[in-house]
Amino acid sequence: MELANKATRIRLFDFKSVQMRAFHMSWLAFHLCFFGWFGIAPLMAVVREDLNLDKSMVGSTIIASVAITVLVRLLIGPLCDKFGPRKTYSTLLIVGSIPVMCIGFADSFETFLMARLCIGAIGASFVITQYHTAVMFAPNIVGTANATTAGWGNLGGGTTQLIMPLIFTMIVSLGVTEAVGWRLAMVVPGILLFVLGLAYLKFTQDAPDGNYSDLRAAGKIPKADRENGGMASFKKAAADYRVWALFVVYAGCFGVELTINNVAAIYFFDNFDVDLKTAGLIAGLFGLMNIFARTLGGFFSDLSARYMGLTGRVRFLFAAMLIEGIALVAFSQMEVLATAIATMIVFSLFVQMSEGATFGLVPFMNKKALGGVNGIVGAGGNAGAVLAGFLFKAESLSYAQGLMFLGFAVMVCSLFTFFVRFSPEVLAEEKAAFDTASSGDDPIKARGGKPEPA
Repeated sequence: MELANKATRIRLFDFKSVQMRAFHMSWLAFHLCFFGWFGIAPLMAVVREDLNLDKSMVGSTIIASVAITVLVRLLIGPLCDKFGPRKTYSTLLIVGSIPVMCIGFADSFETFLMARLCIGAIGASFVITQYHTAVMFAPNIVGTANATTAGWGNLGGGTTQLIMPLIFTMIVSLGVTEAVGWRLAMVVPGILLFVLGLAYLKFTQDAPDGNYSDLRAAGKIPKADRENGGMASFKKAAADYRVWALFVVYAGCFGVELTINNVAAIYFFDNFDVDLKTAGLIAGLFGLMNIFARTLGGFFSDLSARYMGLTGRVRFLFAAMLIEGIALVAFSQMEVLATAIATMIVFSLFVQMSEGATFGLVPFMNKKALGGVNGIVGAGGNAGAVLAGFLFKAESLSYAQGLMFLGFAVMVCSLFTFFVRFSPEVLAEEKAAFDTASSGDDPIKARGGKPEPA
């Protein structure tokens, strides 16, 4: 759908306009979702001992944490088209907070596995984050906007690695056992998710000019029927082979990031003779790169579009992914802690730039099925994480070997960018839209920073 009054600039210190409120609330929501989604990852060494988990069991819980997200991401995009991102996000946050708080009741491998499976649903928050910024920002800046909200959201993967061990340590210092400490620590992100769900409903709206229900009643956007929204959006997106090419591409970048979020702390703990807190701090560096790395991917995607149109976005994505794969193979071969950290940071830079560049392309695939495209491509990330999880579940493979094979797989995934092509008509149309947005007035500035009426 085409929406009016999209922002042509990102004004970071603007908290009044609806476009920037959606920007800030969406990245914050996704950021906190990581605390629920991966909050247990830096504590796995303690959980492993408490529940007597072997390597295969730990691998199964890693797979469970990302497996259900594939299905939920496929569904959540069309739900955004039907109900709007505001109600969809609020519902996901509130409902998702329940299993996060309840994981502490797990007392066996089976119950812990089920808890991680249920928690994985909140990973679908990424799709809503990208959807919400895509409908709020114009073509000249949408790549940067998408990349920044997703990147600052993904930053939660790094801050989780840093903060959750501190929360755990603080709780244990009060005199409780470690077995009780990790359970109480997970209550904290659960409460935060619940509160933010209520805040999202109150402080955001679906589109620059209002909520979908009001816009449909006014005839400004199509009604959600068999032809528009819901499953119709999914079917339109699924019929486009280019969307599935990006599904594979995103499996090779975000799927890899999810995998590293799950295994980094325990990898450094087991292989470099560091304690749990230090392993968490090192692993946190990987996620902390999101503060700027994914934004760089979106920025260079927009910059490439300025000179080469949509073709430039595709070419940049291929280059970033290829370097990502090479860097991951190099990281897997490091045996000295300092060089392992250095190569991990280089790898982190390019995996996150690849993610930003992927969603620099997504808004241009099919504007009539934006939710469906976001859902399918977003699900690709988790599908990749599920497949990668089997590498770290196998007893016959070390973590280093698993990382090496994963790096080669990323190089193969980069080749799928060549399937993403556009007709000359679409290239010309989007180039004209980009130029118009670049030279036009910013609707936020024109209104003096005032929000649109809901």
